Amino acid sequence: MRRLSLIVMFLLVVARIAPAQTTATTSVLEAASKNPIGGPAEDSDEKRWAFSLTANTYLISGGHDYVQPTFTADHDWLHLEARYNYEGLDTGSAWVGYNFSFGKDLTLDVTPMLGGVFGHTDGVAAGYEATLRWWKLELYTEGEYVFDLCDSSGNYFYMWSELSIYPVDWLRFGLVVQRTRDYETDFDIQHGLLVGVTYKQLNVTAYVLNPEDHPILILGIGVDF
Repeated sequence: MRRLSLIVMFLLVVARIAPAQTTATTSVLEAASKNPIGGPAEDSDEKRWAFSLTANTYLISGGHDYVQPTFTADHDWLHLEARYNYEGLDTGSAWVGYNFSFGKDLTLDVTPMLGGVFGHTDGVAAGYEATLRWWKLELYTEGEYVFDLCDSSGNYFYMWSELSIYPVDWLRFGLVVQRTRDYETDFDIQHGLLVGVTYKQLNVTAYVLNPEDHPILILGIGVDF
């Protein structure tokens, strides 16, 4: 409970900053793609906070179901993030990163990050998030290497990647791969399918991992604000 309280305090600190800013109508990374690194700087009063909250519910056949929430806050180059049940069950992490954006027709958004992990696993981590977009295609990938401060055998590389096509703006289909220690499977790298819909600031995505053997269902619900 003490470690869970630290996560709540982290989110409250970030949330207290928000009233001082006007609610974002577009994400910071979308704004950055219109003004790549090296371009003219925006006026300070045009920079806004952008927030997102996502909850992925894992339904594991023959295993323990759980929810994995993630909260992010972005302001210009600054990226803040908090996760729970990502690096392990009953484990939280807090991150700080730097947003980069490149390109026009072919765009690349990259955020290198450093974080601390606490709970069932205690350690430090280096990670990244990146999105490559072209036409109706989007490749999203995130990864992190956790250094377990208590037991080096707990060091591990976590990864989640999605390749999606958008036939229309509000609908996407694609493929997903994952590497995690949150639960045991016969696959070191899990693989599967995804379908997602978006309505205004709300997005819902359903995933099926390892469809040929003991499939795992994931329902992701996210909101941007």
